[in-house]
Amino acid sequence: MTADPPLVLDVDGTLTRPDAWGIDPRIFDPIREWDGPIVIATGKAFPYPIALCHFAGIPELVVAENGGVVYTGDDVFVTADRAAARAVAEAYRDAGYSLGWGDEDTVNRWRETEVAVSRDQPLEPLREIAADHGLEVVDTGYAYHVKDTTPNKGDGVVRIAEHVGFDPGDAVAVGDSVNDVSTFSVVGRSFAVANADDDAKDAADEVLEDAHADGTLAVLERVRGS
Repeated sequence: MTADPPLVLDVDGTLTRPDAWGIDPRIFDPIREWDGPIVIATGKAFPYPIALCHFAGIPELVVAENGGVVYTGDDVFVTADRAAARAVAEAYRDAGYSLGWGDEDTVNRWRETEVAVSRDQPLEPLREIAADHGLEVVDTGYAYHVKDTTPNKGDGVVRIAEHVGFDPGDAVAVGDSVNDVSTFSVVGRSFAVANADDDAKDAADEVLEDAHADGTLAVLERVRGS
């Protein structure tokens, strides 16, 4: 029997439900049964994809914080310094704005390399302050991520592939946002779910008819054993 190809899966907008916040539970069985490496590549803070791997029962191969943190299953690589991102957050607050997550801010509590700002907060002043600190702001559709300009998901995927021992060109990726473009550039086949932004759709080999987890599940069924 032919092994399943390596997978690179985004989380928000890709493994989620369209009508409610959270992971679509239908994805757990297919990925647990997948006979090939699965890399979870997300903009979320490091603990979130690790927890997803635990709950799904798959090895911990993780690209977190848009490439800022990479876990190969043996080693953690932190590819950026959060100090500049924290300085941007402080300057943004000093200018009278908020990160938008409340006092406890569990969105950023465990981040190591970037800061996420709620999309209901003003974007342009955030971009200006970030640029003053040599950083960029990436709009993933779920948050504004203030990050170093160098790390990206694609580089993280390549690092994991080298460690685990698979060719990124054999991998299949599914995503929905501009932060998935770098992933699409290093894998053999890339799919954008129907709810993806224009950047992801333009970069993908194929734009799916189905959105969110429905699109991802359709890809898994199609490429299994290929």
